[in-house]
Amino acid sequence: MTSASVKRILVFNVNWLGDVLFSTAVLRNIRANFPDSFIACVIPTRCLAVLEGNPHINEIILFDEKGKHKSILEKMRFVKLLREKHFDIVYLLHRSMTRALISRLAKIPERIGYYTKRRGFLLTQRIIPPKLDEVHRIDYYLNVIAKAGLVVHDRHSEFYVDCAHTKKTERFLADAGITPDDFCVGVNPGGNWDPKRWPADLWAVTADRLIRELQAKIIITGDKKDIPLVGRIQSLMHEKPLIAAGVLNIKEFAALCRRLNVFISADTGPLHIANAVGTKNIVALFGPTHPALTGPVPAERTTIIQKKIECPIPCYVVDCADNRCMKRITPDDVVHEVTKIKHR
Repeated sequence: MTSASVKRILVFNVNWLGDVLFSTAVLRNIRANFPDSFIACVIPTRCLAVLEGNPHINEIILFDEKGKHKSILEKMRFVKLLREKHFDIVYLLHRSMTRALISRLAKIPERIGYYTKRRGFLLTQRIIPPKLDEVHRIDYYLNVIAKAGLVVHDRHSEFYVDCAHTKKTERFLADAGITPDDFCVGVNPGGNWDPKRWPADLWAVTADRLIRELQAKIIITGDKKDIPLVGRIQSLMHEKPLIAAGVLNIKEFAALCRRLNVFISADTGPLHIANAVGTKNIVALFGPTHPALTGPVPAERTTIIQKKIECPIPCYVVDCADNRCMKRITPDDVVHEVTKIKHR
């Protein structure tokens, strides 16, 4: 199909916050190739905020395979929904059999995605995938459209925040007595799986030292599910941080990141949101994952701290009882980098 003939485009996206954020590079580049087309994107509800306000898409369609659309009946209703929208082409960023089958049953003429033995017959353009551990995740998704013949102009993520979220964050800081002249450091102790997390006691020591040695205003961020972890860190501290976990939603968190002088986080979705909205400085703590595969892009404002260990990296042992890759990072390492940033 030519650019002129493609009127309605669907992107079947991936499932995790950080990966959906990486996929915004795909959406922007599709729009650049098809400036006049209608572009819709399918994502799970939990990732909705990542794409809300994105100017490169016309519609967000929610698909929750393990929730609302778990049953065969609901999946068939979803197929009917897509069929009624009369898409010309679908780019499948997700490698699942289910999504390819849904696209076929929805009678979308052009179905482009990574080839697997199970779903190859459902695709009209089968793209041989690179190995996951050989390219950055952004490039892994961009490769789908590049191999389909589209021009890839750039490779950065985007996250959009409106004035209401910014004002809410400004009130939150003002109510806590934080002024524009304060040196604000956000710390994000959570993570989507435990081996990527830095131990709570090390967060506590580091936060106390940043307050005492650099007169930093420490703001601990996180989702509602991180509240127990944040509470443990707070209980181990001698100084008083400001708690944003469970208080600010993800859009307000992004607005907060614009205000921070430094954001410290392990390799998790909030790290990439902070980078996407232009946080002044980022200190990223990497353990079992590799910055070349899942690090911030662009990386000009990011300092990576990762220690050499005996284990192969990346490592995906989610039940690792040792976690020595993260424990090798010390409060001294982090305080040293933040001190350099403050005194530039």
